[in-house]
Amino acid sequence: MQTILEKIAPNVMAEPERFGESIVATLQMTAWSGVFMFFIGMILGILLIVTREGGILRQRVVYQILDKVINICRSIPFVIFIAILLPVTKAIMGTKIGVQGVIVPLVAAAAPFFARQVETALAGVDPGLVEAAQMMGKTPVGIIFSVYLRESIAPIARGTTITLINLVGLTAMAGYVGAGGLGDYAITWGYNYGRTDVIWAAVAAVVVIISVIQLIGGLTAKKYTH
Repeated sequence: MQTILEKIAPNVMAEPERFGESIVATLQMTAWSGVFMFFIGMILGILLIVTREGGILRQRVVYQILDKVINICRSIPFVIFIAILLPVTKAIMGTKIGVQGVIVPLVAAAAPFFARQVETALAGVDPGLVEAAQMMGKTPVGIIFSVYLRESIAPIARGTTITLINLVGLTAMAGYVGAGGLGDYAITWGYNYGRTDVIWAAVAAVVVIISVIQLIGGLTAKKYTH
């Protein structure tokens, strides 16, 4: 098997540890930023749905501010995000390079996108269920957890899947801060040296990672679809 791989991907097999390190870096960036993105995006999405017109905690000013900030953040290209957030990244993570150096811009880019996914998911909840919960005397927090979130597990799972896949794509640009990853591996050690096998190995690894994310997300959404 090793002989076959050496014939198909000689440059990859010549330095397998570099390929492995790139996979690990991509997984670390996706995992860490994914966790923070999920919680921050979830909170923002919930605030959007409850403070909007007709929401259970209607606050027009709060909604307008959140709505505008999220729209602005979503319009900023990721590469620019990396540049403008360097001081913030340094202050929070203690470094501007490596995997830690890209977590903050990754979260800043993905959280607003996920917040919209959450808002859309929660907006699909039957208003009758919310009204029934209010008539039963449930508190706003109780309605959020027992109605909005409980009834939106499937669409939130799909939104999380979409956002994580986007995150994998964003990690490809993380090489600008020396974070490594499969994108940096494909460009630096593949394209720049004309090593086609390195590029295709990186593509194959990304496809596998995304396929696993899609599989888990699809199974979760299917399990909780009414």
